[in-house]
Amino acid sequence: MLRSPFFYILIFLLFISCEEKTNVLIKGDETKKEAKLLQEKATDQFLKSNYNNAFYLFNKSKIAFEFSKDSTNIVYNLIRMANIQQINGDYYGSKETLTEALPYSKINNSYKSAIDNSFGIADKELSIYDDAIFYYNQAIKVTPNKIDKQSPLNNIAVVYIKQKKYDKAIIILEGILETEAFDNFIKSKARVIDNLGFAYYKKGSNEKGLQLMNESLELRKKNEDVYGSIESYLHLAEFYSQTDIQKSNEKAKKAYEIATQLNSIDERLRALSFLISNGSDVKYGKRYVSLNDSIIKVRNNFKNKFAKIKYDSKKEKDENQKLRLEKAENLLALQKAQYQKIFFLIGFVSLFLLLLYLRKFYQNRNRIEKLKTAYDTETRIAKDIHDELANDVFNTITFTQTQSLENESTKENLIQKLDNIYSRVRGISRENNDIDTGVNYPSNLKEMLSTYNSSQTNIIINGVDKVNWDSVEDLKKIAIQRVLHELMVNMKKHSDASVVSIKFNSNSNFLFIDYSDIGKGCEKSKIIKNGLQNMENRILSLKGTITFDTEPDKGFKVKITMPK
Repeated sequence: MLRSPFFYILIFLLFISCEEKTNVLIKGDETKKEAKLLQEKATDQFLKSNYNNAFYLFNKSKIAFEFSKDSTNIVYNLIRMANIQQINGDYYGSKETLTEALPYSKINNSYKSAIDNSFGIADKELSIYDDAIFYYNQAIKVTPNKIDKQSPLNNIAVVYIKQKKYDKAIIILEGILETEAFDNFIKSKARVIDNLGFAYYKKGSNEKGLQLMNESLELRKKNEDVYGSIESYLHLAEFYSQTDIQKSNEKAKKAYEIATQLNSIDERLRALSFLISNGSDVKYGKRYVSLNDSIIKVRNNFKNKFAKIKYDSKKEKDENQKLRLEKAENLLALQKAQYQKIFFLIGFVSLFLLLLYLRKFYQNRNRIEKLKTAYDTETRIAKDIHDELANDVFNTITFTQTQSLENESTKENLIQKLDNIYSRVRGISRENNDIDTGVNYPSNLKEMLSTYNSSQTNIIINGVDKVNWDSVEDLKKIAIQRVLHELMVNMKKHSDASVVSIKFNSNSNFLFIDYSDIGKGCEKSKIIKNGLQNMENRILSLKGTITFDTEPDKGFKVKITMPK
């Protein structure tokens, strides 16, 4: 069997490029392994509180994962980077990083929840409380696990306390504590109890507030939640600052000691602020000023470093992209030169094979066109049978199975259904029969068009008998009838036209047909190219022209010009 020469050329070129593609795949796997290793190192540095190194490595890992389009690991790294920025007080920077992560969040609701929760934390710390509540609620919406919803709910309650909406906070916190499964999460439970006690205290229920805050502190001590106990001591320090300065100072000092051990700067500053406001030793004021100045410098340094890491990595990425582009262009130039040599060597053989192929192609073209015409006809018939008859036949079968045929009215109903099916079969048969191009052609054409007359649609036909059909070639007569049939089917299915006008005219050289209907119409850009495409192909193949004109609610117009 003779094949196109381009088939052999394609096989040859694929063989040449095989080794290069293999190298690209291997390089891609190596990049992904390197990215994973960087991510593991970053996580290790994060757990050791080496935040500069962790941020740098997470960012480098993210860029490597971008090469392999690994969305899951990209979003994981971005969330970690935002977390590091928040730990170091860079809340605006964290929001920029979270915004970068948003497009990847759709792959997993857990990531979407983490991103929204982090947005909430940033806005809470920036005192943008309404936005914080919005993001916490978004996190709750995408969190399927009831227990996992408790953290953003607790965060909402904390924001309500800051907004002095104590009743709202109390309702949320008491609702969390009523969740049975929540009893297994002791640290979280202690945090909620402490916040609830603080809310009651701020509302004015001092006794109940103190009881709950003490209960939370005992629970935290019992479970060795050292970091959590700092918040309990700070809440108690604030509580006693109104009634017992000595006790307030004791709680504040205790919070300061633990925060110092854990290197928790913000909590140390809060503890010192209570000691200062309670009128304690002036040394606490000096510590506060010194510590506050230091943390401002450190955090500004962190912010600058994070921004520089991002800037440097982007610059490096752009430079690498430029180098890869230059390398690709050089490789392309080499390949182009190689291919030119190959084409030159096989040119003569290809030309000879091409000539043989074209000879065979032209011999088979008429046969292929006939097969295609037959296939199109079969497809159209099959579609007509499916659209017009399948449901009716099925409904008729169901009717005979479910209704008693002894009843006269049922019999008449069945006969009507069968008669309708018979009429449709005759219609399909008539539409696909050979077309008589002899003296009966005009009358058959009018009959075919008139079959679409109905109580809903008025078909107006003008000028058929005025055309000298004997001067029109048989192939063109067949094409005209097929095209007009396609137009009528299209009108029936899509236009819901009340009036259809078909006007025939001619001169010595051309035949003109103007079709218009008063129907739905549509935008020109949305014309469905199925049956309409067949019409175009038929007319253009006979050197005619066909134009479509339509607008929504302004009907559908077609103008056909056909040389005789």
